[in-house]
Amino acid sequence: MSHWLAIDHGTKRLGLAVGDTTSQVATPVKVLKATPADAALEEILCLARQYHSDGIVVGWPINMDDSEGPQAKAARSLAKELADISELEVRLWDERLSSFQADSYMAGKLTRKKRRARQDAVAAAVILEDFLTHDGPNSAPTPDGKPED
Repeated sequence: MSHWLAIDHGTKRLGLAVGDTTSQVATPVKVLKATPADAALEEILCLARQYHSDGIVVGWPINMDDSEGPQAKAARSLAKELADISELEVRLWDERLSSFQADSYMAGKLTRKKRRARQDAVAAAVILEDFLTHDGPNSAPTPDGKPED
């Protein structure tokens, strides 16, 4: 069994969730401010240690035509930085429509203000569950573009 921390990357907020390969269930953890970047990275690594994570998966918002736009490049950059400063496995995972799915899960359950506050963490859980159920630990690309051997 391996534990993973997922990040839904945004310019203002980072949603985080945790889960493991055995249960393939992800739980939203929290939402962080994306800036200052050093503080966000430090908190991500602290949470990874707290949840005994073996790896980090970063949501990768590639375009519908599979090209990498500015947001996808920013997510890749975050993933590279995490790989450089930690000894954890770091992977990218296609997150297309994860925010839409997160909104669908929360519809009618929370006030709009509470939904907005939790959306990024729930989106991270959506990304992580998809990653875990589709063998992401063994098939997802690393930040340098290589799938795991």
